Amino acid sequence: MPKSVLEAIKMGLWDFEPPEVDFGEFDASDAMPGTKEKLRILAQRVESGLPLWHTEDRDDVEAPSPPRKPR
Repeated sequence: MPKSVLEAIKMGLWDFEPPEVDFGEFDASDAMPGTKEKLRILAQRVESGLPLWHTEDRDDVEAPSPPRKPR
């Protein structure tokens, strides 16, 4: 079983759906959309088998930083 979408594609599994992950299991991103930092974070998530988006990711250039939940 592939760990990520990238592994699935390499194996020719085009209908792969990663398992659901609770948003408390990984951190939200404060990086502004379209920045190199945001792209780096998204790439790390894909490589790790995590969902691409987090419900508390910054999604607007003018949005304030999302509140960080203590772990």
